[in-house]
Amino acid sequence: MHADVLVIGTGIAGLSYAVRLGQLEPKATIIMISKRDLLESNTKYAQGGIAVVSNFINDSYENHVNDTMLAGENSSDREVVDFVVREGPARVQELIDWGAQFDRKGVDLHLGKEGGHSAKRIVHHKDQSGLHIQHSLIAKARSLANIVFLENHSLVDLITDHHLEKDKQKRCYGAYVISKKDEEIIKITAQITVLSTGGAGQVYAHTTNPQAATGDGLGAAYRARVHVENLHFVQFHPTALFPKINNNTFLISEALRGAGAILRNNKGIAFMSLYDKRLDLAPRDIVSRAIHAEMLKNNVAHVYLDATMLPLEILHQEFPTIYESCLSVGIDVTKDFIPVLPAAHYICGGIDVDHQGQSNLSGLYAIGECSHTGLHGANRLASNSLLEALVFAARAAKSSAKQLENRSLSASFFNAIPEWRGTEAISNERTTHISSLRFKLQSIMSQHVGIIKSVSSLQLAEKELHEVFIATKALYQQNKLTPQLTTLRNLVSVAYLMIKQSQKYPENRGVYYNKDYA
Repeated sequence: MHADVLVIGTGIAGLSYAVRLGQLEPKATIIMISKRDLLESNTKYAQGGIAVVSNFINDSYENHVNDTMLAGENSSDREVVDFVVREGPARVQELIDWGAQFDRKGVDLHLGKEGGHSAKRIVHHKDQSGLHIQHSLIAKARSLANIVFLENHSLVDLITDHHLEKDKQKRCYGAYVISKKDEEIIKITAQITVLSTGGAGQVYAHTTNPQAATGDGLGAAYRARVHVENLHFVQFHPTALFPKINNNTFLISEALRGAGAILRNNKGIAFMSLYDKRLDLAPRDIVSRAIHAEMLKNNVAHVYLDATMLPLEILHQEFPTIYESCLSVGIDVTKDFIPVLPAAHYICGGIDVDHQGQSNLSGLYAIGECSHTGLHGANRLASNSLLEALVFAARAAKSSAKQLENRSLSASFFNAIPEWRGTEAISNERTTHISSLRFKLQSIMSQHVGIIKSVSSLQLAEKELHEVFIATKALYQQNKLTPQLTTLRNLVSVAYLMIKQSQKYPENRGVYYNKDYA
């Protein structure tokens, strides 16, 4: 297959990029790859919304910039923070123009407040903001004739000069992808390739991310020698529901605390005053470590979130999904405390890109959570992720349109790129081994590379992960490549980078905490 542009990942970043580019360049062919169905992405699970300044009486661009810098412990790129904040309102209006409907209070947007924000500025659709945005963008993308979708296909590797047997990798020419149904590997060539593959929460045993969040773009980029930065900054969401729902960790949005819910320990005592003057709405790294400390202190598996003081009307109007989900596991939030614990949520680092989303490999862009733009620094401010995705997707689309004015590579060149070469057989025994290795990797990362790290825990993690790497390498070399093996291979790459970058980081800052530095 061939297209002018190949977009891998169909969350808010990939879809908004494709829609904008599809409108800018209606003659450009765009192929979009979705690991599962189009609706299944990290975006779908984003409850809170988009942080954007829209009330200039009680808020300002300067306040949002300062809140972002403070949350990131002043390690964010201020220039990036400034243009993302200032371009945000136009991008949200664009979403509205494309069909998104956000909650309103009269004619004005209804604004929520989350941890680290000095004002109400979260634009949302009840507590299903991501799901609603995803639906809206899919509908808009489907209305454009030049966008083609390929669902249930996973990224295997980027096509670079390495596959043309050149010494240096100077350019990306597309990607090899594998189908979930037939386990067939397809070569898709393109003038421009865009990674919008989301995060990698599945390296941990407890994560708010969906099953598909396995760092495929990060792993492929690393193997293609693309710069990947700051993966040691892993943000844990403070409040994930303790009992899993259908074997998935359910997120209890920070907006619930913004509405007045209070964290309590197993004795019913509100404890956040012991850790930060901002109490329950302190930045996520502080709240997560506070919960972790309370759990250790009292030798318990979780703490509680008390939302019993919230009016039933507010719960039904603004948090219907949380209300019903808790009820499904026997928790009535109007009467019962909600058992919660921190879970891996967001990677603040990723594929290093410039202000237009371009990586150091020509022809390769990265947008959304898989990218490292400099916006988040050492800790992401709540609801800045969807904002970042929208702004950088728009910038990348504009840059891509300019690149497409000069389609420098010929059809004969792309035809000469080889098909994927690999073995053809895999046994059921090997398939079982893949599952056990994935479980072992998640255990290693959760035990040794979690909220609190140490020099010795990172050394132990590196040693134990090496055993997983050797076993994965043997499977890869001796067996047919399957989606499960592809996923394991990417998880190993991402886990390795997290460990090595953690070992090299010399201080405690933001979400990174090594107890030996305390």
